[in-house]
Amino acid sequence: MEIKVPEVGESVFEALVARWLKKNGERVAKDEPLCEIETDKITFEINADAAGILSVKVPEGTTVKIGTVIGAIEETGTGTAETGDRGPGTGEKQKQPATVPAPEPGRHVSPSERKAAREKAGTGEGVSVEEKVISVAEQAEPALVKSEEPMSYRATGAGGDRETRTPMTPIRRRIAERLLAARQQTAMLTSFNEADMSRVLVLREKHGEEFQRRHGVKLGFMPFFVRACVEALQEFPAVNARIDGDDLVFHNFYDIGIAVSGEKGLVVPVLRDADRLHFAEIEKKIDDFVERIKTNRLTIADLQGGTFTITNGGVFGSLMSTPILNPPQSAVLGMHAVQERPVARDGQVVIRPMMYLALSYDHRVIDGREAVLFLKKVKEYIEEPEEMLLEG
Repeated sequence: MEIKVPEVGESVFEALVARWLKKNGERVAKDEPLCEIETDKITFEINADAAGILSVKVPEGTTVKIGTVIGAIEETGTGTAETGDRGPGTGEKQKQPATVPAPEPGRHVSPSERKAAREKAGTGEGVSVEEKVISVAEQAEPALVKSEEPMSYRATGAGGDRETRTPMTPIRRRIAERLLAARQQTAMLTSFNEADMSRVLVLREKHGEEFQRRHGVKLGFMPFFVRACVEALQEFPAVNARIDGDDLVFHNFYDIGIAVSGEKGLVVPVLRDADRLHFAEIEKKIDDFVERIKTNRLTIADLQGGTFTITNGGVFGSLMSTPILNPPQSAVLGMHAVQERPVARDGQVVIRPMMYLALSYDHRVIDGREAVLFLKKVKEYIEEPEEMLLEG
């Protein structure tokens, strides 16, 4: 049975064989993950369609065309990948004890390997097991050198090199292209403001436990900002518009892109019709995006469209930044870390939890006045969220 790179979208013509999760000649079970494939948009896994012996035909790090045969499975008719000798008098194979596989020195540990490590450990301490697997992989610091195969790279233990050279992955190349195009093909400006997060924090403290009990997810900042942006976009439709040739296209719907940082780079899955989503639905959808990014199950359809984007550099500790546009969208809101700072209130200096906000926008579509008022409106909704942002 041949293993081919499947079609994943009309605009995707080639893919990178990022990593084989099984070795050449290894027995695999039906539906078991075989390898990670990376395109310029998503990373996904190819699973075994049958049980048998794996034959690897294309090495890791090789870029191939969609439809290329990268391996094969010699079917054996068994649905398991167990190994071991038959026990005396049992007539059945004896299962080998499950162990946490130690990754090869310097090799990246894939999401599926981490998941397998946690499951095989059987300890219930998933975080600690994952950390052990990662730490083993990080013990070595190999250089990457080009192999004899075209477009293929392999790790080597050669030490003493002062620099490491590795090819950009398809996703990283695509990110670079889009960022450069955004800078060169738009008239991008950024406006800044700050929001007092006191009331949001009070609401989270007051309702957070009940919210999690009822909905199974924690109440974070993002639902407040998604709803605040939707309300502001309805008042300033140009911020939700785009340029198409000589026309301005005004969207009468609100598909909000949420920037999520993955192992391979930043991706922006889209919350469809965000104006119709309650807080719990927003949190659940974002959690689902994060999980599917970790397990390489995000689809191109999840990334397509979007009329406005929100990115939160605050999760990494950023206090201030200039977010870059996500074309063809005309604006992106940047959230940042909450920091207690002295501010003036009614003639008094008080300490408040403050967040800097940044709105980058295409000046060809959005006037400065609209951008400033839009950002101010978001600030107002965040500082007085009770009426505008909470469900009834």
